[in-house]
Amino acid sequence: MRGSYSFPIGPERDGGVAMSYRLDRAARCGEDAGRPRVDALIGRRPGMKEISQMHLSRRHMLGGLGAAAGFMALGGAALAAGKTYRIGVTLPLTGADAEPAHLILNGILLAIDQANKAGALPGITLEAMVLNNATTTAGEYDPAQAATNARKLVGDPGVLVNIGPEMSGSGKAMAPILSMGMLATITPSSTSPSITDPAFAAEFDPGGKPIYFRTVTTDAYQGPDMANFYAETLRVPSSYILDDSGAYGVGLADAFEKQAKAKGITVLGRDRLDPRADDYTAVVTKIEASGAASLYFGGGMQAAVKLVKQCHDIVPKIVKGGGDGILSPEMVTAAGFPAAEGWYVTSASPHLAGTPALQKWSDLYTRTYGVQPSDYSVTAYDATLVAIAAIQSVTKAGKPLTAANVRDAIQASKVEGLQGTIVFDRNGDLAQHMVTVFQFAYDPKYRATDFPHQYRYVSVAPQN
Repeated sequence: MRGSYSFPIGPERDGGVAMSYRLDRAARCGEDAGRPRVDALIGRRPGMKEISQMHLSRRHMLGGLGAAAGFMALGGAALAAGKTYRIGVTLPLTGADAEPAHLILNGILLAIDQANKAGALPGITLEAMVLNNATTTAGEYDPAQAATNARKLVGDPGVLVNIGPEMSGSGKAMAPILSMGMLATITPSSTSPSITDPAFAAEFDPGGKPIYFRTVTTDAYQGPDMANFYAETLRVPSSYILDDSGAYGVGLADAFEKQAKAKGITVLGRDRLDPRADDYTAVVTKIEASGAASLYFGGGMQAAVKLVKQCHDIVPKIVKGGGDGILSPEMVTAAGFPAAEGWYVTSASPHLAGTPALQKWSDLYTRTYGVQPSDYSVTAYDATLVAIAAIQSVTKAGKPLTAANVRDAIQASKVEGLQGTIVFDRNGDLAQHMVTVFQFAYDPKYRATDFPHQYRYVSVAPQN
């Protein structure tokens, strides 16, 4: 299936000029499946140039599922009939984090499409306002660009809520701006606990009400639960810990280290990687010399691609693992086998994508976008369900349709999503705290770069 869209694309931070491209989304398998593709007249994919702003208005609507029926059941007369409102989407759509970001984006678009088709908000059309949190300069997500995008969202009265960001470094830059604008964001993947910790409210929540909500758990559980897995399941006696110097990676590695020590694992060293560096040989050689039985890495794919390859060359036999930042297609497309073989990774959510419980939804996603969903496609879809249900709640209550009123409705949400009942605590965190473990394992029946078939579900990580 093909859908054609016109995206106004704004000026780029790295010196580009404003222009409008016509993009095609090709629902097909292959390297670019499920990602926007620049028309042949342009002659390059959007990843070649930074997409700083995209407005999506998709006109082909998808067949309804149970969630769409749920939209209709909520009903409620719209106060702003005949108007278009926007749901912001802030993800790193280019650079090192782009592939998992596009799997998340698809889940968001699917939910919006279904809501519009189902008439979830009579007289109101929802659009996705998609902003790229990555820059060419950073080579991945860029907190400065994320802050710029947050200001764009707050400055647009037609934006009622945001879905994102993917990365916690972006979240830390965006949260104070969104808070002062009283614009809620629901992240399907950002896991740094400090953003929603009341101890850091002065920094991340100066507006006084929670605006940062999650449909995943946090690294306060992801890091420690993986340490439990290392100790209780893998029974490793020692570990060496690395991070990529980013907010997400440092926080995750800190949480893992604290619990690893509590579980009796001897931590033989801790180092910080520069994600832009080309060679980590010196650090990996230190790991080899330490005699560590395992390695744990907190960080994203910009550093991981190089680290995975160099670990295979120098410490191929030790246990290796990391967080959800490396549960990414680039583990098999960029790091590749045999280097990726055996790496353990976690997801801060239940494992549902592609399982029998979600087979119909997964099939619809795959037919629509030409790629299989990830578990964060599921959490992104759920985040969007919560956003739409909150908008419905405001209209049904007869209140003005403002971002502040939508925020209040999100805080009080109890929405049935794909992963179960979505309920937030008083800080905006998801009430359930499940962490799941996967392992990259080459399956010769499929292409080595076929991400969904080259890693396997292991178990739910042991909780404290």
